[in-house]
Amino acid sequence: MLNQFDLNGKTAIVTGCDTGLGQAMAVGLAKAGCDIVGVNVVEPKDTIAVMAETGRKFFDLRADLSNKEALPGVVADAVAVTGKVDILVNNAGIIRREDALEFSEDDWDAVMNLNIRSLFFLSQLVAKQFVKQGNGGKIINVASMLSYQGGIRVPSYTASKSAVLGLTRALANEWAKHGINVNAIAPGYMATNNTAALRADADRNQAILERIPAERWGEPTDVAGPCVFLASEAASYVNGFTIAVDGGWLAR
Repeated sequence: MLNQFDLNGKTAIVTGCDTGLGQAMAVGLAKAGCDIVGVNVVEPKDTIAVMAETGRKFFDLRADLSNKEALPGVVADAVAVTGKVDILVNNAGIIRREDALEFSEDDWDAVMNLNIRSLFFLSQLVAKQFVKQGNGGKIINVASMLSYQGGIRVPSYTASKSAVLGLTRALANEWAKHGINVNAIAPGYMATNNTAALRADADRNQAILERIPAERWGEPTDVAGPCVFLASEAASYVNGFTIAVDGGWLAR
């Protein structure tokens, strides 16, 4: 049974893996046997160091994924250095916080452009590569609790992550016939750079913890196992589904 989780010989593109959840998923995939193509806007120094300990290959690609013109080069470069692509993890994303009454068009466009527009077009390019290779593939999107809930002061983020959940279903419907599994992970409240301000606010931190049945913030490593599962043959009949990794937040 455990052989179904073995990713030896596989190559994964992981976007936004310099820190946090992306780094944890990249390392988890590597520990399962996968070589990693990391796509970031900055040099992922910490990830490079951690990846060296896994014994797997890590290829550092630099790209601004919010620029659609950069996306074909990402896939072409990944194939050039590894020979193929088996898995895509769409983790790169941003958030902007402001009251909805004051939210700017620039902040709306920036978030929607990276979080959903570029996610779709990168997925499209990788899916075409999968079809060309003829062996199917796995696409794992990163959704959010705000794929299910409205949130406060994050209208574009909520809109984009709701779209990720819907798009995951839509792409699964069209691409399953090619042997492509499209699924998503919706992390709950995770202890990352994005939530540092929330965790530093004693009242907000306490209110959040009281809502989580697990009684703790999630750690980036909590998403590594679900990512490996969705990337593996063990999930070959899982398609179009978004797995909540939230300590029970949505069940409360």
